[in-house]
Amino acid sequence: MDIIRHPSCERGRTRLPWLDSRHSFSFGHYYEPRRMGFGALRVINEDIVAPGAGFPTHSHANMEIVSIVLDGALAHRDSLGNSETIHSGDVQRMRAGSGIEHSEYNASQTEPVHFLQIWLLPRQQDQTPGHVQRSFPPEERDNRWCLVVSPDGRADSLPIDQQAQIHLTRLAAGRTLEHPLETGQRAWLQLTRGNARLNGQALSAGDAAAVCGSGTLTLEADSPVEACLFQLQD
Repeated sequence: MDIIRHPSCERGRTRLPWLDSRHSFSFGHYYEPRRMGFGALRVINEDIVAPGAGFPTHSHANMEIVSIVLDGALAHRDSLGNSETIHSGDVQRMRAGSGIEHSEYNASQTEPVHFLQIWLLPRQQDQTPGHVQRSFPPEERDNRWCLVVSPDGRADSLPIDQQAQIHLTRLAAGRTLEHPLETGQRAWLQLTRGNARLNGQALSAGDAAAVCGSGTLTLEADSPVEACLFQLQD
């Protein structure tokens, strides 16, 4: 099993008066040919949006877009008629398919919103656009891997058109969590809070680790930790 650490400081960055965005892979004006994605995983943006601000209406196509709110609340509207607020602990999957327009705004006028914007390539092109959302309470994530996205929507996870799974955890200091990887699978771990070790490699908030090869992933929390684990096919 090969594990390559990706320090937070090496991510691309977009700084605007209303937005602070960190890019794990090439995105917008940030272009790094060595970082064009990881398997079907094309975008992980960690966004902090100022109160009352946000992304005006824009279009997407042929992408599975997952939003995970870490702090605050994100207001979503789209051309399908959906109008939702995504709170901390909520996960939303938007299927862009043949084409969809949407906007995302900080739902608060006083507090920033902090969230992950994730894009995965779909298996099929030009599907009917769609939107699903679910709350995953803390007890579903505490000291365990909670499946929030999967190909078949099992265990009340959100279905996605890709051989990919997304797991979330909130791990208490001193706790250890394992996850197996089989032959033909790879993983990307994104640490969103705290300090931890992945198979002995030290990670801090914002760091990531790319994992190739079969074996067992062991995450050890040196402080209270929150993490997002992507399990993908080679």
